[in-house]
Amino acid sequence: METKLPINKLLDLTGKTAIVTGGALGIGLGIAERLAEAGANVVIANRTAEEGEKVASALTQKGLKAKAIKTDVSLEEDVKNLVKETAGAFGQIDILVNNAGIYPCVPVTKMTLQDFQKIIDINLKGVFLTTKYVSEQMIIQGKGGKIINITSIDAIHPSMVGLSCYDASKHGVWGFTKNVALELAQYKIWVNAIAPGGITTPGVIKMQSGNQPQQGADAAKAIETFLSMIPMHKMGEPDDIGKVALFLASDMSSYMTGSQIVVDGGYLLT
Repeated sequence: METKLPINKLLDLTGKTAIVTGGALGIGLGIAERLAEAGANVVIANRTAEEGEKVASALTQKGLKAKAIKTDVSLEEDVKNLVKETAGAFGQIDILVNNAGIYPCVPVTKMTLQDFQKIIDINLKGVFLTTKYVSEQMIIQGKGGKIINITSIDAIHPSMVGLSCYDASKHGVWGFTKNVALELAQYKIWVNAIAPGGITTPGVIKMQSGNQPQQGADAAKAIETFLSMIPMHKMGEPDDIGKVALFLASDMSSYMTGSQIVVDGGYLLT
């Protein structure tokens, strides 16, 4: 029988190193803040260098440990560099959060092949690339690890018209999560997912305001309808996902792999 950790150590990530893709905004930022607060060295992997550096600097000024590495998760060489730089800076990689994603609201009849390919490249191919190269590093280290994939309630049930290709990518991530959990369990690498519902992120705020142009889809009206179906009568905050990510990254989830935690204010109940 394993020795029980005292309760004050269960959420302690001191000495651990975590990569958060898309960690400069919205859900990714909420996750990065919580992991850093728990003591982890947090790497903000973001396509926009300036945004990543800004977040890393803000965390560092709070006495936390953070570093920004410019990364496009859809590019293999960028991902290889991310793993190399992270291991070089902190000596190891213990936690990977695959959060980077896009969600253009476009009906399938209006979507181009290029639009579809971009969604798949970032939302699904990106998860494959980071998981492949980070898990290779974790296996070499021989200490196990945690991989957390951000899916969506759309990996379970469609939320609104216009997200067909986004839904396809998220169903793919959920299927990938379960199979990789089987594959990596022998190395004590636990792979789980979080399925957020409506979260107040910069992108969602733009959709609500109607300032984000869509192709044949009234995103603002769709968001309004979506909100009316949430039993808690409110959208979630990035920190709601950050707290669940901390749970999965910590020893609190020591006997979980291949699971998906829904964080949606009860939306799927309706």
